Amino acid sequence: MKHVGIVGGGISGLFSAYYLHKAGCEVTVIERGTFEDGCSFGNAGMIVPSHIVPLAQPGMISKGLRWMLSASSPFYVKPRLNLGLLKWGYLFWKHSTEAHVQRAVPILRDISLLSKQLFQEMAMQGELDFGWQEKGLFMLFKEAEARHELTQEAALANRAGIETHLLSEAEVQALEPELRVTVEGALYYPGDAHINPAKLIQELLTYLRRQGVTILSGQAVRDFGVSHGKIESVVTDGGSYAFDEVVVALGAWSPVMTEKLGITLPLQGGKGYSFTQRKVPQNVTVPAIMLEARATATPMSADLRFAGTLEVVGTDLSVNMNRVRGIVQSINRYYPDLPVAAPAPEEVWRGLRPCSPDGLPYLGRVEGFKNLTLATGHGMMGISLGAGTGKLISELLTGTPTSMDVTPFNPRRFG
Repeated sequence: MKHVGIVGGGISGLFSAYYLHKAGCEVTVIERGTFEDGCSFGNAGMIVPSHIVPLAQPGMISKGLRWMLSASSPFYVKPRLNLGLLKWGYLFWKHSTEAHVQRAVPILRDISLLSKQLFQEMAMQGELDFGWQEKGLFMLFKEAEARHELTQEAALANRAGIETHLLSEAEVQALEPELRVTVEGALYYPGDAHINPAKLIQELLTYLRRQGVTILSGQAVRDFGVSHGKIESVVTDGGSYAFDEVVVALGAWSPVMTEKLGITLPLQGGKGYSFTQRKVPQNVTVPAIMLEARATATPMSADLRFAGTLEVVGTDLSVNMNRVRGIVQSINRYYPDLPVAAPAPEEVWRGLRPCSPDGLPYLGRVEGFKNLTLATGHGMMGISLGAGTGKLISELLTGTPTSMDVTPFNPRRFG
C-alpha cells in the first residue's frame, strides 16, 4: 500500500486525499492552517463547465490596464519589483492569443465536465452533503454592446458542446421569480451548478477522518529531504515524515514550496473577496456573474454570497476595502430591490486564487523527481475543478489510466 503525503489542505489537497483513499492508498494531509482560511472556504461556490476560456485571452491585458486606473475596479496588479511577477506577466502576455484560447478550450471543457460528473455522483450517493444545486448560471449584462461579445462567447461554448442561451430581460426575469432584475439580457448556462464550499470542506474533513486518513493541521512544511531525485522526508515544524509519494497542493503558496526543491513555478496569487448576507427574505434563484462589475451572486440556502475582484498580489492577504465597496456598489445596478449592506472589514473573507500564466492548472508528476506531483494553479476554478483534480491525481499515483490526457497540465511546461 502506497503512503501518500499531501502538502496542503485546500480543495485540491482534500479531493486528492478522498480519491487516493478510495484507491487503497494510505494518506496523510499536512495543512499549515486550520482548513478555514484557504482559498476554497469562502469562495463563490460555482461549478462552472461554462468557464472554458482561459484568463489569458486577446484583449485582457489592455482591459486590465484600464481597470488598474480605478481604485474600485475588479482587476488590479500590485506593482512590485519581483522577478517572479515579471516572468509571469511575460508568459501571460505571450499566451493572450486566439490560438492559445482555441487550444485551451477543449482542455478546460474536459476537466470541467469530468469534475461536474464526479460532483453529481457524490451528490447522488449521499456520502457527502455539500448543498448541490443545478440551477445553471446567468452572465448578466447591462450594456447593449456586451451582447455582441456574449453572442461570440455563446457560439464558442455551443461549438465546444456546452449548452448556452442568450436571453432577453423578460426571459431572465421569468427564471428569477423572487427578485426584480434590471439588465439588457443574460447568457444562460443551464448545465452549471453551485454548492456551499465551506460545507464541502467540512464534509470532506469529517469523511476523511472517519476513514482513517491522517489530518495534520497547524503544521507548516519547512523543507524537504531529497536524495537521488526522490523526496525522502517532508520536514514540518511539528516533525519529519516519510512518504512513498508527495503531492504539493498549496495553492498560491506552491511556488514558495517548490523553490525549496529548485523548481521555479510561474504562479501568482489572485486575491478575491467575498461577503455573505444572512437570511435574505427574497433571494436570488439562479447564481449570477454580473458582467460589467465582474462580481458574483450565489444563493446558499437562505443566505446570499457576493464575491469578486482579482488582485494579482503574490501572497498579500490584506483587505482593500475600496475593492469591496466596488462590489457592494455594483449589485443594485442588477438587483435594484436587493438590500445590500456594506460589510465591516472583519466580515470580509479573502482568498488567493493560484493563477498560472496560461490559465491551465499545474497537475501531474514533476520531471526530475521520482515521487513528486503537483496539484495547483487552478485560478478562479479551484472548487469547480476540485473533484476532477483529485480523481486525476489518484489515477496518476496508482498507475490507473487517466480519465483525460493530463499532458497540457505538465508542471514543467515553462521549463
